[in-house]
Amino acid sequence: MKGWLLALASVLLVSLAQLLLRTAMLALPPLDTWTALPWQHGLIPLIGGLAAYGCSMLCWLLALRRLPLNRLYPLLSLSYVLVWLAAISLPALHETFRWSSLAGVILIVCGLLCVALPRR
Repeated sequence: MKGWLLALASVLLVSLAQLLLRTAMLALPPLDTWTALPWQHGLIPLIGGLAAYGCSMLCWLLALRRLPLNRLYPLLSLSYVLVWLAAISLPALHETFRWSSLAGVILIVCGLLCVALPRR
């Protein structure tokens, strides 16, 4: 059970990282003007996103120690679904809803269920 919780924590953290990095990139100026980076407003989400990636990797490594890769790896596809849902739900990220994206997310969830559900 602990392995699954670590894997879920990894998925949640990597999803959070993506959202924070998107927020940072929207707030920060173009890369060629980063001379005064320490004073930029978007620096906090950038550091937070990188830290979330690091914590996600640590959780993933600990989960890999406890569970087989072929059972764990499909769980990573949940991050695509979570990021998509959050991105279209948070107005600050300026993402738009598209039906084709919803269809893709549904396919991801169906694929995850096919791989992850226990076989009888």
